[in-house]
Amino acid sequence: MKAFVAGATGQTGRRIVRELVKRGIPVRAMVRDLKKGQELLPEEVEFAIADLFDPESINRAIADCTVILCATGASPSLDFTEPYRVDCEGTKALIDRAKAKGIEHFVLVSSLCASQFFHPLNLFWLVLYWKKQAEEYLQNSGLTYTIVRPGGLSNEDNANSLVMSAADTLFEGSIPRTKVAEVCVAALSQPAAGNKIVEIIAQPDAPSQTWEQLFTSV
Repeated sequence: MKAFVAGATGQTGRRIVRELVKRGIPVRAMVRDLKKGQELLPEEVEFAIADLFDPESINRAIADCTVILCATGASPSLDFTEPYRVDCEGTKALIDRAKAKGIEHFVLVSSLCASQFFHPLNLFWLVLYWKKQAEEYLQNSGLTYTIVRPGGLSNEDNANSLVMSAADTLFEGSIPRTKVAEVCVAALSQPAAGNKIVEIIAQPDAPSQTWEQLFTSV
């Protein structure tokens, strides 16, 4: 297995990269700024300077990779087209390249409540709506996928246990980004994670479960 991570220098993406390295999985990180990538990510990581809207650069970047983890996301901006370009069209472009390459598993980080059009987050340039469009494109791609929908994200880890549920069943709650990364990487080795949307939060009173139990329950 060799993993390609899009959005590798983002707050969630960098944690995904670290979790892959921790598990001994070779990683190629997609970056726009090589110096920033080298400063933020472990030295074991390979780098690929690529653009989601440049198919040939993506083809080169994923050439010998077998799985893809996509943690891209629009940055806060006054540009109302940003969520559409990044969360929707950029993700779709990566899915197209993954399909052409025959990628074995595509893990997409989305968001809790992605199916709710009348959600406050959609006031920010329809960010959830465009994430949902990318989800559906992946579901219809023919690729083996896992769509991970985390609750509110925190940068600090905690000892709370993971709660995993099926699509459109969790509507509030939070989760550390480190746990999101663990879920994304665990999905690669869990047969029960294939072709599922999993919603995840962390709670102090939740029972501790194995990865197999969590993914099988969805």
